Amino acid sequence: MSTFELLPERPNLHGHFSRDLPPILTVDSGDTVVYRTLDAMWSLEPRTSEIWDEWPRTVEPRDPKKDAGHCLIGPVAVRGALPGMTLEIRFEEIVPERTGWTFAGGWDSPENMALGTAHSGTVHLWELDRDTGFATNRQGQKVRIRPFLGVIGNAPDLPGIHDTAPPRFVGGNMDCRELVAGSRLFLPVAVAGAHFSLGDGHGVQGDGEVSGTSIEIGMERVVCTFILHPGLQLPLPRAETPAGLLTFGFHEDLNTATFSALNSMLDWMTERFRMSRSEALSLASLVVDLRITQIVNGVRGVHALLPNDAIPGLNRSS
Repeated sequence: MSTFELLPERPNLHGHFSRDLPPILTVDSGDTVVYRTLDAMWSLEPRTSEIWDEWPRTVEPRDPKKDAGHCLIGPVAVRGALPGMTLEIRFEEIVPERTGWTFAGGWDSPENMALGTAHSGTVHLWELDRDTGFATNRQGQKVRIRPFLGVIGNAPDLPGIHDTAPPRFVGGNMDCRELVAGSRLFLPVAVAGAHFSLGDGHGVQGDGEVSGTSIEIGMERVVCTFILHPGLQLPLPRAETPAGLLTFGFHEDLNTATFSALNSMLDWMTERFRMSRSEALSLASLVVDLRITQIVNGVRGVHALLPNDAIPGLNRSS
């Protein structure tokens, strides 16, 4: 098993998904990659201004088409990965930088129009204390940090350049707050090599990401181990997290996304606990939580969470 390091240098960065984007690194199943990432806006230095349009220095040059999205690092190819397989990403460690920012309101989006915040915005700057586990803004407000990555995904098997904003069946901008260190994320592979990318660090975020931003932040250190599962076929991502088993649904319609996440959870429960689908549903109605992952990426996200030890004594088949 080998360990590699990837830094946020211009050749390693991109702002789109594409099956045609050449990998910057090829690894074997079992290898580990240590990343350092920039924030979603490609910032090279901390944001210091609470004035809306005063941005710090960013990575240049950038292609206005290929680098229009979140600042991602990759893609990393996994040797032997083929369409129909599953790539597991084990998040061994996630360490955020010490400063971040949050925007709310101030632009025309469906969410801001509905909430009456389209024409007035707020910028909060945050200092993160990794020893105490809290972030503090300039108003003295404190929140507990829970760092994770918003964009984690493989390349889709579609021609052309694809926006980083929506989540897809191969992952992407899922914005799931449960994918913290200690999580195991399982992503469907759509193209040979998988072509995996990540970015969009979050210091903390509530379910929904209702303003469209979290504490947006670069990551000082993200340690990922890649495991290829040739015999596991998944229609959508799933994860094992410190909070429990997680399945996802993505769709423009929130109801459709909800039933997609729930269907995937019932599939997993029948496989893992060797029970019928109706038995799984009866237990899910008691212990599975349905949560709105995010509502701000065009494609809505829902995740179903089966908490660890929610059903004591239930034997698992794997």
